[in-house]
Amino acid sequence: MSLKHIVVGLSGGVDSAIAAHLLKKAGHKVDAIFMKNWEEDDSDEYCSASQDLEDAEKVCEKLDIPLRTVNFSSEYWDWVFEYFLAEHKAGRTPNPDILCNTEIKFKAFLEFATELGAEKIATGHYARCEQFGDDYRLLTASDSNKDQSYFLHGLNQKQLSKSLFPLGEMGKPEVRQLAEELDLHIHNKKDSTGICFIGERKFRDFLNQYIDNNQGDIIDTEGNIVGAHQGITFFTIGQRQGLGIGGVTTAGEQPWYVVDKNLDTNQLIVGQGSDHPALFNNSLIIEKMHWIDKSHQGQITPIQAKIRYRQTHQHCHAVESDHGQWQLNFDQPQRAVTPGQYAVLYDNEHCLGGGIISHRID
Repeated sequence: MSLKHIVVGLSGGVDSAIAAHLLKKAGHKVDAIFMKNWEEDDSDEYCSASQDLEDAEKVCEKLDIPLRTVNFSSEYWDWVFEYFLAEHKAGRTPNPDILCNTEIKFKAFLEFATELGAEKIATGHYARCEQFGDDYRLLTASDSNKDQSYFLHGLNQKQLSKSLFPLGEMGKPEVRQLAEELDLHIHNKKDSTGICFIGERKFRDFLNQYIDNNQGDIIDTEGNIVGAHQGITFFTIGQRQGLGIGGVTTAGEQPWYVVDKNLDTNQLIVGQGSDHPALFNNSLIIEKMHWIDKSHQGQITPIQAKIRYRQTHQHCHAVESDHGQWQLNFDQPQRAVTPGQYAVLYDNEHCLGGGIISHRID
């Protein structure tokens, strides 16, 4: 690759720091930008933005890279957070990290960096991007334990053509070791968790600030009332913790799991045992399907899919359904298929795209 002007999205963490280092070491002109995307109830208790910015400043001083900050809080609220709230109100379980990538990191940030004269942007994601003919393809990272292609499947050709993922061939231990060798103070900094850009917080308390919740019944699959919930939006399919019905048993001492939600009656439906039949489905419907490159658009041959980030690839067939929806039929029943989450399609290491899980099929 010829030398370019590259702007790195620097988060204050070790991954983006090493991405910046690798690009500068390769001879590119490297600038860094720190994004602030959340201001509502921003405090040291919940959001680490001030500490992250301080860490980013120290990294840039060490690497001799110029840093500037930009505030995308308004864009984040309009394009990500309002969707996040609407999905929860609808009883679904959204994944804001994916929308955060398509709308903020690889849209608002990309546009801002381009205005600064950047030819490419780079992030600390663990993924690979390669050009095949006229198309750009998103590939899984060499380290399958850290692969983040699941979160990037919504990127389009323009976004991929302007993006670099310097860590695609590296593993996390290698990244941390290099950071320590460079004497970067964040070499052992804990990976960020929680809602994208909002940080770790008590989820119920957070949602209660924005969504009205009503108490309702918890019933088993036979319709028996076994408890009460404080808000159906707090729960997701397959959830075990927080049900408060540990002492009620109808099938021995097995724990209870959420198997469904009925918004019309405000009832949470549960079953006992991690292998309860109601937790498994052979098929699902996805909507708003996004294909990354033209060569695989509409592919219906045997492929693989993931219905959650940490899942291994599951063999399935994709069949186009009505109104642009797609049905995935799996070789093996899938546990805890969750409406609102994303099903991402693969052809081995090649990420084809994905869509939002609309509903489950028995």
